[in-house]
Amino acid sequence: MKYSGIGGQAVMEGVMMRNGENYAVALRLTDGSIHVDKKKTKKQDHVGYRIPIVRGVFNFIDSLVIGMSTLMDSAAYFDEEPQKELTAEEEKARKKKEKAEMTGTLVVSVVMALVIFMLIPYLFSRFVGRFVESQSIQALVEGIFRIVIFIGYVLLISLMEDIKRVFMYHGAEHKCINCIEHGLELNVENVRKSSKQHKRCGTSFLLFVLIISVFVFMFIRFDSPVLQFLCRLVLIPVIAGVSYEFIRLAGRSEKKVIQFLSKPGLWLQKLTTREPDDAMIEVGIASVEAVFDWKKFQEENKESFHDL
Repeated sequence: MKYSGIGGQAVMEGVMMRNGENYAVALRLTDGSIHVDKKKTKKQDHVGYRIPIVRGVFNFIDSLVIGMSTLMDSAAYFDEEPQKELTAEEEKARKKKEKAEMTGTLVVSVVMALVIFMLIPYLFSRFVGRFVESQSIQALVEGIFRIVIFIGYVLLISLMEDIKRVFMYHGAEHKCINCIEHGLELNVENVRKSSKQHKRCGTSFLLFVLIISVFVFMFIRFDSPVLQFLCRLVLIPVIAGVSYEFIRLAGRSEKKVIQFLSKPGLWLQKLTTREPDDAMIEVGIASVEAVFDWKKFQEENKESFHDL
């Protein structure tokens, strides 16, 4: 399988696809039409985007900011309050307010994630330490508890109707990319029969961050609990960078060992992706075609598809 370089994300009633500096958000509006909004992100010409592991941190931050922005933008299209025409000054103030709200939401989300997925498991491991002296076992319990919280969180939000639809669009996103990378013409029929799981998925990335952190934290030994926890926070970017490199490799390699290591992420995607309907697939196709010349990609790599 050839690596296309295109990636995406599900949003409220739509799909965001990104190809390099370009990304597009396709939405299914209430009148049944598909609205496509194409944008450009900042150039990735900083040296940090070229250094292994470090580039993972930069790309993760980019994805977090763009993801949050597109989620808020997509939600705005379905705001039931009537929108009045704004003057240039009012529009400027509105954009400034939206930017502040997005920044605030991002900060709160990061803090909550750190508390739920870092602080609480660490405090739980300190509690376990009352009964178990081995710091390695404490770290192992902490890591397992962190993974359980993550899976429990995914299961909990998957019960929400809006999230169920987001997961269906997530499936449409994966199916479109798989369809392209397997040399099939990008149409509803071919996308429908493609897999809804993909090795470069953000779900797999997050799971690998959690798994790698289990082994890394087992070697952190400080007498001070505060210092031990702060060291965990400092190492998060490093672990994210290593996880990014693996996900990047997984998207390019068909080696059996890579396929085996990719299995946990693919299994977890059974929770975060659902089978989309044809209308959702059409949205995914519209998002892809806004930023990616899939016909040119397949023409340039047509010989490799015969080996699939």
